[in-house]
Amino acid sequence: MSFEIETAESVEKVLPAVRDVAAEMVRLRHQIHSHPELAFEEHVTSDLVAARLSEWGYEVHRGLAGTGVVGTLRLGRGARRLGLRADMDALPIQEATGLPYASQVPGKMHACGHDGHTSILLAAARVMARERDFDGTLHLIFQPAEEGLGGGRRMVEEGLFERFPCDAVFALHNMPGFPAGKFGFKEGPFMASSDSVTVTVTGRGGHGSAPHLAADPVVAAAHIIVALQTIVSRNVDPREMAVVSVGAIHGGDAPNVIPGSVLMRLTVRAYRPEIRAMLRERITQLVQSQAATLGVTAEVDYHWRYPALVNDVESTRYARQVALDWLGEDGLLPELAPLTGSEDFSFMLERCPGSYLIVGNGVGEHHRTGGCMVHNPGYDFNDAILPIAASYWVQLVRRFLARPA
Repeated sequence: MSFEIETAESVEKVLPAVRDVAAEMVRLRHQIHSHPELAFEEHVTSDLVAARLSEWGYEVHRGLAGTGVVGTLRLGRGARRLGLRADMDALPIQEATGLPYASQVPGKMHACGHDGHTSILLAAARVMARERDFDGTLHLIFQPAEEGLGGGRRMVEEGLFERFPCDAVFALHNMPGFPAGKFGFKEGPFMASSDSVTVTVTGRGGHGSAPHLAADPVVAAAHIIVALQTIVSRNVDPREMAVVSVGAIHGGDAPNVIPGSVLMRLTVRAYRPEIRAMLRERITQLVQSQAATLGVTAEVDYHWRYPALVNDVESTRYARQVALDWLGEDGLLPELAPLTGSEDFSFMLERCPGSYLIVGNGVGEHHRTGGCMVHNPGYDFNDAILPIAASYWVQLVRRFLARPA
């Protein structure tokens, strides 16, 4: 099997030991891809991960967050401890790639590349176990349920860093739209918080021909939706970021019936915790005051979900320097802007210094995915970036857990 990465420089930088196992790891990636499992259901995937790690000599620990796996390898007498994390879960999406290894499970697919992330870390794991050229403790964290159900939070709450202490923890994500095999780093806030809100507007149903005898929750919901758009534009400093989006509205079944209630669902995002808190306060106030003005009531069910992902400055500079010394400037992406997506690695970074980085998955038509964005039925992880990304993990481990001179 051959690998084509956009730049010859990246091909040349793939470590020979990684190149030796890359074809096997791509086949493993295809195996995981064809058998996707949703959040907290990653039983087959975690079995596969645990079996491989055990075969390669890792001390394997299972059960954190249900299907989580942690593989530990200790070498030498070094006191340093490093954590690397990969996510394992798939998404409830019907795959439309037509690939020979496409999902065999209707309504489920690896539409975010977690199959690739898992295979990248396994490739690095095999090389590190074979080469055994570091001094200290390496913890490989295979996390379930990144996609919305907070598997990272559960692993932390169930004692991840008490049982497996780390001086730093790192994770990566593939990113369509960026050149394949190039690495990107961002100090400080990198991804937004993500909270969900369910608003239930309750009025008094009636016949559509006699609206004066009803208290119309549909009209009230429409006013609320319009008013919500003023929160960011009139309450958030224009130099800051915030998002309030109504993604769902349900109410009524017939054109001539005013329903008794309307349900709306919102996503709310920010980088700074004080803005995140303000958004909750303003959304709650605005929804309830608009409802009262229009003679209905509104219940606001606010779900705190993922905090903003904030990269530790020192750890991020360290991670970037590893890539720079290895690949040179050509292997790095220019300065990245923060992203408005969210990521539950944020829970790990709240407890342990570390950094979350990206690796380009490709642009244009250079490979079969055509640069397709994640969470899309046509997406596929670009196998060509697996060797370079695994090589990066190996380089990071060797440097962070370097043997004494």
